Amino acid sequence: MSDWAEIRHLSVSEHLSGRAIARRLGVSTHTVARALASSGPPAYHRERAGSIVDPFVPAIRRLLCDEPSLRATVLAERVGFNHGVCTTVFRARVALIKQELGVVDPVDRLVFTPGEQVQCDLWLPSTPIRATGVVHPVLTMVACWSRFLLAMMVPTRQCGDILAGMNLLLTRLGGLPGRLLWDNETGIVHDHKLIPQASAWAGGMGAAIKLTKPRDPETKGRIERANGYLDSSFEPARTFTTIDDFNTQLDDWLGGKANRRWVRAAGGRPADLLDDERYGLRVLPDPLPRAGIELTIRLSRDYHVRVAGVDYSIDPQAIGRVVTVTAGLTTVHARCGGMIVAEHERCLRPHQTITDPAHVAQAARLRHQYQDAHHGGGRPVLSVVETRDLASYDQLWQEVA
Repeated sequence: MSDWAEIRHLSVSEHLSGRAIARRLGVSTHTVARALASSGPPAYHRERAGSIVDPFVPAIRRLLCDEPSLRATVLAERVGFNHGVCTTVFRARVALIKQELGVVDPVDRLVFTPGEQVQCDLWLPSTPIRATGVVHPVLTMVACWSRFLLAMMVPTRQCGDILAGMNLLLTRLGGLPGRLLWDNETGIVHDHKLIPQASAWAGGMGAAIKLTKPRDPETKGRIERANGYLDSSFEPARTFTTIDDFNTQLDDWLGGKANRRWVRAAGGRPADLLDDERYGLRVLPDPLPRAGIELTIRLSRDYHVRVAGVDYSIDPQAIGRVVTVTAGLTTVHARCGGMIVAEHERCLRPHQTITDPAHVAQAARLRHQYQDAHHGGGRPVLSVVETRDLASYDQLWQEVA
């Protein structure tokens, strides 16, 4: 490269002949001639040796013409590449073929204003809770403008637990965003529509819940990246005894690291941008809409009701009557005719039976009353017979004698 530049300089600036340039630089006249004839610097060109994907290109093109949405992993299996195992080279070649065929799926860059949107999802850790032996879901929410992340573990994926968690996280956020973005989570969505309990909560909150289209993960990319961040940076090398222990460690990590990190796309730290985010939020209603697992059932003779896989005892006096049971994140209440007939601390370990000793004692009293009323009432009533003094028989014998 330097020789080519020097030859061009000597020829153009000093008007030296080819022989003179060759003598000065110590190169052959053929080298000088080639340099002067070339309009660009010399470059090394090597013929392409080919790729291991080349034999499969015709089959890939045929499949993509029939079904443009086929993924690279499926194509590798269909054409028999590398025994059906997709590689980086194969993915890159499939991407080029799709571009040539016009099979592209462009993604728009989403720009948000403060308080415009909060993306929501459930993240499932891989480590079970020791006290329950179960992997409980984690409700995650991220403010799209500031990237402020909120999360907490909830007992189950049922709608009531999800809504109760949203009440707590929105309170921590400090307001209500313009819309809440959810995917088709089975806890709150059925047949691509909100279930009645979720709709009632949204109406009471005054919130707009938007559902993403199926198979469109880019729409909620911020919460997907947040879930991956939890999976890679929070959970490893940790153990959790209870849900409260999990949430305590999670809160410390969120406040000390996750929301204190520098986010290049946001141009700041989420914790520092939260105040500006709150300017775009609406005030939360007071009181917040009711949230929890609710069920209405006629109490059977065993005076227990199953809630989220756990059986709780109810006052036996409500047997045969309609009982409304409400389970929050920490407590379970039951009402019958406006009266509280049961109060329990919520058990998070499935397949358990929680019985109040007072309910057992009450059941024993009712059982005795029933037995006395149905068995004691059927006995024959004996007539009262006068008891005579035995001395009267001796007196009667003396008179006869």
